[in-house]
Amino acid sequence: MTQLNRKRIAIIGAGPCGLSQLLAFKQAEQDQLVELICFERQAEWGGLWQYTALTGTDSCGEPVHSSMYRYLWSNGPKEVLEYVDYTFEQHFGKPIASYPPRAVLYDYIVGRAKAGDIRKFIRFRTAVRHVDFDDETKQFSVTVEDLRTHKTTSNLTFDHVIVATGHYTIPNMPEFEGIDRFPGRVLHSHDYRGADEFVGKNLLIIGGSYSAEDIAVQCYKYGAGSITISYRLFPMGFKWPDSIREVPLVQRIEGRTIHFRDGTSVDNIDCIILCTGYRHNHSYMADKLRFRCSSNLYIPFDLYKGIFWVAEPRLAYLGMQNQLYTLNMFDIQAVLVRDVFLGCVTLPDDTRDKRHQNIRQLQVREETLKLDDHEGFSDLQTDYLRDLINCCDPTTVPKFDLDKSNAGMYKFFQDKRDSILTYRDQSFPSIFPPFKQAPVCTTAWIENKDDSIAGYLSSIETV
Repeated sequence: MTQLNRKRIAIIGAGPCGLSQLLAFKQAEQDQLVELICFERQAEWGGLWQYTALTGTDSCGEPVHSSMYRYLWSNGPKEVLEYVDYTFEQHFGKPIASYPPRAVLYDYIVGRAKAGDIRKFIRFRTAVRHVDFDDETKQFSVTVEDLRTHKTTSNLTFDHVIVATGHYTIPNMPEFEGIDRFPGRVLHSHDYRGADEFVGKNLLIIGGSYSAEDIAVQCYKYGAGSITISYRLFPMGFKWPDSIREVPLVQRIEGRTIHFRDGTSVDNIDCIILCTGYRHNHSYMADKLRFRCSSNLYIPFDLYKGIFWVAEPRLAYLGMQNQLYTLNMFDIQAVLVRDVFLGCVTLPDDTRDKRHQNIRQLQVREETLKLDDHEGFSDLQTDYLRDLINCCDPTTVPKFDLDKSNAGMYKFFQDKRDSILTYRDQSFPSIFPPFKQAPVCTTAWIENKDDSIAGYLSSIETV
């Protein structure tokens, strides 16, 4: 294929999803089948896994993307997210424990990107301002802005667009009576940067999922005075230490006193942390191309196979669903996108109505699950991955033992039920042959306050 008829591919975002997509297309680019351009608003790659102390806006006046905070450790075992073609042991030169800190995960993600030599395809500090599609020419038109020079370039044309921007950046901010007059500090978890600033403080955390759980135990670890978790539907129900308790949703706030729906209240609250989730925001997409989702679904609306825009499958969205699987799921999604866009495979449902029917069938299954049925959602996403793998070219799709991975999810859920403070000290077997058991850290997570790469690696028990 000559340079004149190479497919032009635009990828928006150079976080884990965008990097997976670049790597999936790398061989096709070398074979001159595609021309790749990845637009990244930040100054570096890695997406959400980059830590910055900044909140609000960055030096270019753009919203700060990252929700990462100091002292964050993985809240799921690394074994269920590991890349098939680039293991943790390969990257670090030794086996590592099952729950690494953020810096270790970031180093691993960008380490594979460096090994793949894909940085040359990324235009950093370039924000996508508008994407539209011409139904006659079957071409996408993309407008971008160079954030360093403020130069806007319009009408860049592409055969395909892949949105890989994630959906954990725009906070969901519910209203509560009196919160606007609360005399202490109010922040969303997106702007939370570390537990050490809340030592001795009385905290109210509003939320009932992973962020609320993790920020609560981190603040306990670093010495918060008391932690009250206010849930919307049902309590998480872990065996909390004495200084953490769960209560129903906030009814109203009067000064530093918080009143809850069950008639109870708590006094002397110093800070309110809203762990209330995020909103999908793709305002730069033309209305007919814009993915919208009011909640974090495992089977989102309008995305066939969880990826392809139903009305125009030349457009793909990666990683837009609720996630138990992450890095290796993004790889499989990216491979299917590559195979479809290069014409190597044909998707089974060839009409818009059939694609909608397929989505609806899966949504019915999701709707039958209780919101606290973690094993049920793990089964759902495992079967989703199995379906994606079956759609891909079998000679190139990343494969791993899905049953072992799902069993790892089950163990993870039970470990948390057994002890929310010690589940990160547990060890998991690899999902790749010869299925070696991970070593453990010599310091328990609750005591370990060194989250540096060097500190973490030196704390791993020698096997």
